[in-house]
Amino acid sequence: MGRRASVLALTLLLYLGVAGLFLLTVSSLGRGREAAFGFGPRVAVVEVEGMILDAEEVVHDLKAHRENPLVRAVVLRVNSPGGVVAPTQEIYQAIRRLRESGKPVVASLGAVAASGGYYIATAADEIYANPGTLTGSIGVIMQLANVESLMKKIGVEWVVVKAGAFKDMGNVGRPMTPEERRVLQALLDDVHGQFIAAVAEGRKLDRAEVVRFADGRVFTGTQAQSLKMIDKLGGFEDAIDAAGRLAGLAAPPRVLPPRRRFSIFDLVKNQIGLPSTAALARSLPVFKTPLYLMD
Repeated sequence: MGRRASVLALTLLLYLGVAGLFLLTVSSLGRGREAAFGFGPRVAVVEVEGMILDAEEVVHDLKAHRENPLVRAVVLRVNSPGGVVAPTQEIYQAIRRLRESGKPVVASLGAVAASGGYYIATAADEIYANPGTLTGSIGVIMQLANVESLMKKIGVEWVVVKAGAFKDMGNVGRPMTPEERRVLQALLDDVHGQFIAAVAEGRKLDRAEVVRFADGRVFTGTQAQSLKMIDKLGGFEDAIDAAGRLAGLAAPPRVLPPRRRFSIFDLVKNQIGLPSTAALARSLPVFKTPLYLMD
C-alpha cells in the first residue's frame, strides 16, 4: 500500500506540475492579442462569414459575450455579400442588445460587406473598412424565373390547384401578372425602407441623405467614408484597438478569438466537391426562397 500511495502521490505531483506549466504558458501568451484563456478583461471577436442564411450561431455568440463579465467589447468581423432578410435582422438586433448592455461593438469589414453584411455593421458603435473593401449595396432583391416556353418545348404542362389568388405567385411555369408584380414590389419596397431606416439610425444620418445612395450600388471603403457610411479606414487590428479604447482597456487589449466550429458535413463536402450552402440556396426554385439583402 505504501508503494502504491507513493506512485499515486508522484503521479499527482507530475500532473500538477504539468498543469501549472500550462497555465504559466497560457498566462504569458495572454499578454498578447490572441489570448483565448487566462484572466482579465478582453475584446471578443465574432465572425460573420459568407452568405447569411441563419442567425443562430452568431446570435448565440453575441449573447454569450453579453453575459460574460470578462468580455468588455466585441469586434464584429464581417466578410459577407449579404443574405436572407430575417436572419440578418436577428443579428442586427443581437448587436443592439449587446450595446445596450454597456459593451461597445466595433465592426471590421473584410473584403466585402455589402447589403446584409453592411446592414448588420450599422448596428455597431464604429465601422472600420479598408480602402478597397466593397460595401454598401443598400437594396433588396427577389429573382424569379419564367420557364414556360422551355416547358412547352419538352412537353411539360403545369397544373396548379390553389385557394387564394396569390398562392402560386412566382410560379415559374407562367408569366407574372401585373397584380402579382405590384404585390411583390410593395413587399420589396417595405423591406428596402426598413434597410434605409436602419442605416440612417445607425449612422446618425438623415433619411433623405441615405436615400441618395441607397440604390443598390456598392462602394469602396474610401467612397463609403466620404458618404459617412463608415467611420474610419483601417483593418482588423485597428478595429481591435478601437474596441479596447471604447471599453477603457489598456493597449493593446487582450483578445478572445472567435469560436471555431468543426463540421463533418463541411469536411466531406469539400473533399468530394459538393456546392456550398449558398450556391444550393441560390439554385432552389426561386418562388420558395425568401427575400435577400444581397449584392
